[in-house]
Parts: sequence; structure tokens; C-alpha cells
Amino acid sequence: MFTARNVMATTFCTLRADMTIMEAIKLFQRASREEQRRIFGMIVTDEAGRLLGMLSMYDILLFVRPKHVQVWGTMTDIDVPGLMEVVSERAKSVRVEELMTTHVVTVTPDTHVMVILDIMIKKHIRRIPVVSDERIEGMVYLSDLFYFLVDRLSA
Repeated sequence: MFTARNVMATTFCTLRADMTIMEAIKLFQRASREEQRRIFGMIVTDEAGRLLGMLSMYDILLFVRPKHVQVWGTMTDIDVPGLMEVVSERAKSVRVEELMTTHVVTVTPDTHVMVILDIMIKKHIRRIPVVSDERIEGMVYLSDLFYFLVDRLSA
């Protein structure tokens, strides 16, 4: 039986809820260099290492995109060339806890890989923390699950 234990990454970076978005962005960059693969989301923990939420690339992109574009559907009234400076300044004061997702879907180390696949597809999730007794044991990434299953199918 293949479970989360077989596919989860046991090393992963975490963020603190009180960090600024700029600090989080720098950690995303550093983690991507260290892992030698792009990191698209990170777990947010408290001081004891317990799961508080997740911050994803999508959350940050929503922060960068001007909010009124969704309502009015245009960016013609915005100084687009100056937008990055404005967003950069805001990223120095907005905290991770203000953007993070707090309702995080988790699995246990014993959750079967097919159940994880089903959750990821139904909920459009790219990463799922593996938690046991409030302790984060790992992270299942969609790409790792894909290649794990492909390897088993082609064996």
C-alpha cells in the first residue's frame, strides 16, 4: 500500500504569520535556489511549529494585482509603470497572516496516495501538508505525486 509517507517531502521551508510579504517573497526565492526547483507555496507555522495556514504564489499574485481590476475589468486608469514600486512598498508592511489561507486541507502519513490524488484533483490543490498529532511531518506536492504514480504505472 502506497501512502503519503512514500511521496512526501520531509524537508520544506516554513513561514511565520508575523513576517511581512517582502520577507516571505525573499524566502520563496531562497528556498527555490536551495531546493533547485520552484517553490509555489509554503506552510505558515506558529512558534511551536504547528500549522496555521499556507501562503501560495497565487495568494501573492492576488496581492500584487490591483483589486479594482476584478470589479471594473480594466487597468487603463492605473499608472502601470509605477505599480511595482507601490506594491513593493506595501509588501514591506503587509503580514503573511493577512494573505495566507487558513483553512488548509491536510492528510496523515497513512493516507493512501489515491485518496491524496482525489483530494488534489477535486479541490485543485498543488500541495498538501502531512500532519500527525499536530506535528507537520512532510508535504505532498502534486508534481511528486504525479511522478511517483507514473513510475509505478510504467514499472
